[in-house]
Amino acid sequence: MSETQKSSMNNEEPDENVTPLEQPVETGEDPRIALLQEELAKTKDQMLRALAEAENSRKRALKERDDASKYSIAGFAKDIISVADNLQRALAAIPADALAAEPRLKSLVDGIEATQREMQKTFEQNGIRKIDPTDEPFNPNYHEVMFEAPGTGKRPGFIVQVIDVGYLLHDRLLRPARVGVAKDEGQGNGTPGVNLDIQS
Repeated sequence: MSETQKSSMNNEEPDENVTPLEQPVETGEDPRIALLQEELAKTKDQMLRALAEAENSRKRALKERDDASKYSIAGFAKDIISVADNLQRALAAIPADALAAEPRLKSLVDGIEATQREMQKTFEQNGIRKIDPTDEPFNPNYHEVMFEAPGTGKRPGFIVQVIDVGYLLHDRLLRPARVGVAKDEGQGNGTPGVNLDIQS
């Protein structure tokens, strides 16, 4: 190649339309990065949801375990409170004058009362509480009306007699207290929100 040709080649201006190989084409953000970011966000959301569900499941399991522990004796408790009722009925059936006339009967009563106290202590140790609502307003969540009594001099809807005490196992009702309440005889000053229906 002659010196003239070399000089001509060196003096040629570069074509502006030709992109050098080492200069990358400016095309904005790589679409693969956007796709990866979207997948990462989805995975993070799924992970957070899975963690929340696992925590909820753990809490439910703990509550079910606690409930099973607290209320596992419910069936037995319902049966044993009938025994407590019978002890109370046995005491109520013994006339006071008979106790005075027969000393041996007094020993029997003392034994029944001691049994009652021991049973009540056992109830309390196992979360069983007695409901004795004498002179309290009727509460349909804890009381069952057996009759309405007129002429008691008490406000309508207030309890005038407890036939059978009720029982709670922790915060759960085992049996409502069976009660008699003062009848509304037109005084118009009964317990607000209480509508007694003893026929149902």
